[in-house]
This record gives sequence, C-alpha cells and structure tokens, in this order.
Amino acid sequence: MFAMSTAVIEDLRRALPPGRTIDDPGILDSYAHDEAAWAPHRRPVAVVRPRSADEIQQIVRICLEHRAPVVARGAGTGLSGGANSIDGAVVLCTEQMTTIKEIDKTEQLAVVEPGVVNDDLRKACAEHGLWYPPDPASAPWSTIGGNVATNAGGLCCVKYGVTRDYVLGMQVVTGRGELVRLGRRTAKGVAGYDLAGLMVGSEGTLGIIAEVTVRLRPARPPERTIAGYFDSLSAAGRAVAAVGTAGLIPSALELIDRHTLLAVDAWKNMGLSDEADAVLLARTDTPGSGGDEEAAAILACFTESDASWAAISSDAQEAEALFAARRLAYPALERLGPVLTEDVCVPRASVPEMLTRIEAIGKQNRITIANVAHAGDGNLHPLLIVPADDAHARRRAEYAFERILDSAIDLGGTVTGEHGVGLLKRDGLTRELTEPVLAMHAAVKQALDPHGIFNPGKVIALRAPQC
Repeated sequence: MFAMSTAVIEDLRRALPPGRTIDDPGILDSYAHDEAAWAPHRRPVAVVRPRSADEIQQIVRICLEHRAPVVARGAGTGLSGGANSIDGAVVLCTEQMTTIKEIDKTEQLAVVEPGVVNDDLRKACAEHGLWYPPDPASAPWSTIGGNVATNAGGLCCVKYGVTRDYVLGMQVVTGRGELVRLGRRTAKGVAGYDLAGLMVGSEGTLGIIAEVTVRLRPARPPERTIAGYFDSLSAAGRAVAAVGTAGLIPSALELIDRHTLLAVDAWKNMGLSDEADAVLLARTDTPGSGGDEEAAAILACFTESDASWAAISSDAQEAEALFAARRLAYPALERLGPVLTEDVCVPRASVPEMLTRIEAIGKQNRITIANVAHAGDGNLHPLLIVPADDAHARRRAEYAFERILDSAIDLGGTVTGEHGVGLLKRDGLTRELTEPVLAMHAAVKQALDPHGIFNPGKVIALRAPQC
C-alpha cells in the first residue's frame, strides 16, 4: 500500500502544476470526511485540487493506472458520509473551480464549474433578473457540484423542485478516463438515455463532474410569510396535511420543533422558544390578490388544525428571523453534542403519523430527537442528539436511526429525500429496494465505473469500504 501510494503521489505531482497535490498529514485529515459525524472515514493518501476539466481527467487517468480509489468532494457539507475517504484514496476536491462561465438571459441558463458556491450563483443570477431555485440550508457554503452529486433540495423545493429539475447538462470524467458532455442546452431534448439525469444524485460513484449547465427562472416576486404555533408535533403535522388536502402549493412550508428553537435561542438569543412546541413557517410567492388569497387559505389550514397562534406576518424582518432560525438548526443542535441526522421523506398525508412515530422512537430509546422538516413535501429531518462521552446512548441512537428508516418505508416513503445514501443509509437502501432493483443499480455502476475506483463502498456497497 505504501509503495502504491508513493507512486500515485509522484505521478500526480509530475502531471499537475505545483500546489495541486497535497500529502501533508494535517491537511489530509481536514479533507477526510464530510459533516456526518458518525460515518467512518480514513486519512486519504493525497488531496488534489484541480482547476480545470483537463486536470480532473489527468487525475482520474493516473488513479486508474494505479487502481487508486477517487473520492470527489466539494465543500464537505454533506450529511451522509458520501465524501468520506477510505484507505488508499485520493480525494479530488473541486473547491478551486469557482468560475461562473456564462449566464444566458435569453436561454435562461448558467454554465458553472463545480466549485461555485450555491449562494454565489444565486447572487450572480439576480444581477440579470434571474433566479436559481435549489436552496439547501447549506447554500451559503455548499457547492453546485456537491448539490448535483446529492440531488440537493431545500426550503423552496415544495413548489420548485430539487436540483435534478434544474440540471440541463454537464461535463463529466468517466470511469474510463474520458471527458464527455452529457445532456443539452436546449429547453427540450430527448435524444438517447438521460445520462445527465443519471449522474444527478449519483454521489460521485459514476463519474466526476467537471462543469454543470443549469436551468434558471425569472426573478420571483416578494413572498408573504405565514407563521403558526402548535402545542404538539402531531398538531403541526395535521396542519401540513391540511395544506396539501386544500390543494395549496406554498413556496416554502417548514417545521421547527421546541428542541431546535431552544438550541437556536441558546446560541443566538433570538427569543423564539417561549410560546410553542412546534412552529410552522409557510411562504407564498404568488403575486397580487392571488397571493393574498393563498396566504389566507394557508392561515385557515393552520387555525383549523388547532394552532395556538397563527398570523400572516406584516414584518419582513421578523419573517426573515424565523427562516434564519430554520437555517441555523443543524449548527445550533451540533453545539449540544454529536448529531446523527436523518433525512426521511414520506407522503404528505403521512407527515402527522411519521412525526408521532419519531417521538415514540425517541422515548422508547431514551434519545433526544429534535425535528426540523421541509414539511410541505414530507421531507423530515429528525436530529438525534447524543452526549459525546456516552457510548450506550450512541448505540441506542443508532438503533433508533434504523427504526426511523423502517417507519418511513412502512408509510410508503424513502430513506433519504435529499442528503443521499452515502455510508449512513446503505442498509436502509437495501430494505427499501427489491433485489432486482438493487441488481440494476449494480449493473449501472459496473458499466460506468468498470474498475470500481469512484467512491467505492458508498450508496451500493459492491466493495466493502476499508474504514
């Protein structure tokens, strides 16, 4: 292993400009894992930071020659262990590929390198009167390449969809070391299989993304915010189901529970945790009187579902503070101890039952579970909080984690709505999918990565990860 590692590093240094290849142990450790605190990882043999598609191709070809695993990484904000290194791996980090190559107002598209930060793209689009909708909570830090690799969602995907709905095409380095273009720039196109769509959500297991072409939308009008306070999670869940039953499609519908509000208050002193066990935050961006009617209808769903208080906000600053609390949920809870983050998605009508089951699983296993959710599309994020020095609590939390997955599957849902499978959800995936479907996944992996160098052991474990 040592001789192979040395040879890979030497070849990378010969092929790439100075500074691209790193093997300093202290720096390697900082690139060894993403934000999934409990997912296993090992120190990579090297980190490479290319600045072009051609350099990515050179890196992959060298790793192919040495059969060295390649783990692609963006900003490392993932929550499933999908960017975690294994023994002998080269971590290929696209953080220096930050060019927005094109914003076309006529075609309403942008062409970007994979290291472009989500919020930076959104700001650049806004200067042209355009909007890039996918908005994960990590948007200020996460990169477009990572968003594409995990098919990231976000707060507004209840109305506008997830990353896959905005990817038109991409440039990819394949498992044979070829640099290819997939997809299109046109508004329509059905030539051949949708290979670009296949790459979205593949978590670096099928190819390395070197450039992305994304669809844009016109800038949207100002939003109205509706807030509701509830005395229980189940009551908030009923309000979510009521919004769906009414045929309403808000531009956001988020849930925050008391555990989360307390954690945010303890950190930022925002004064949000005094009056409710659960808060629902809805938004509508329908313009004119239609937006007024939609906001009133959402408010009615809240009040008729036993909200202890509900109102349409007339204070834009107050509304932004509420949504800021939602985005701060994960780092605020992480301050309390290691957090095992769930990401299940169930049919909207099943949200009340799923929330009830999560509460019961927490009590049965004596684990504190905080809940935040993109409730409008049934994507729930239970956050299991465990004291760092309590090994027994960690085992209980890991058991509870799997029971939450089983509950989601039982209710007709899925084990991951947007974070990806990575390492944490592999067992859950085998319970969700049938054997023939798992075999189809394995066949695709074998066809596109015949030597098994791309992110081995992730998503579908054809080879056990050495970590």
